[in-house]
Amino acid sequence: MATTTTAEPTRRDFIYIATGAMAAVGAAAVAWPLIDQMNPSTAVLALASIEIDLAPIQVGQAVVFTFRGHPLFVRRRTAKEIAAADAVPLSDLPDPIARNLNLPDGAPATAANRIATAGGAAGKAEWFVSSGVCTHLGCTPTAFEGDFGGWLCHCHGSMYDTAGRIRKGPAPQNLEIPVYTFETATKIKVG
Repeated sequence: MATTTTAEPTRRDFIYIATGAMAAVGAAAVAWPLIDQMNPSTAVLALASIEIDLAPIQVGQAVVFTFRGHPLFVRRRTAKEIAAADAVPLSDLPDPIARNLNLPDGAPATAANRIATAGGAAGKAEWFVSSGVCTHLGCTPTAFEGDFGGWLCHCHGSMYDTAGRIRKGPAPQNLEIPVYTFETATKIKVG
């Protein structure tokens, strides 16, 4: 039976291990600032959530706020706009998914699912809150334009209805509904 002998570690083995360890520490020291710079800036973190006073917004008016560096649409819809949005069958929508961060993924894009349902939003269908970024190329649509009375992105002609659902044009998805809750009857917290 042959016996195997293991050689004792040499000074050269120690130098190889020490050099490898120092290289790993050096690589981590160089990589850390590069990775750390990808964190959100303090300005973005400060805007992680905002409170919006809804009291000054009149029926039929749309206001644009800034949320996390992007436009945020807040619209107080009329009874006629709400009824028109409710009457649209899901089969007429290019994107049948609600895209509402307050609901589970894949919820249907009914008009009721396009408003927040948490935090006391029930019965507040007049208030529509959505991202103001076109889902085609990231432009900002303008309110009260297009064939459906909602928003029109002039860049490529995407048209959204008063529930922020894409109805016509190249945009692939509905406007995203951010997480928001009603703090009081006239104040919402977004984010």
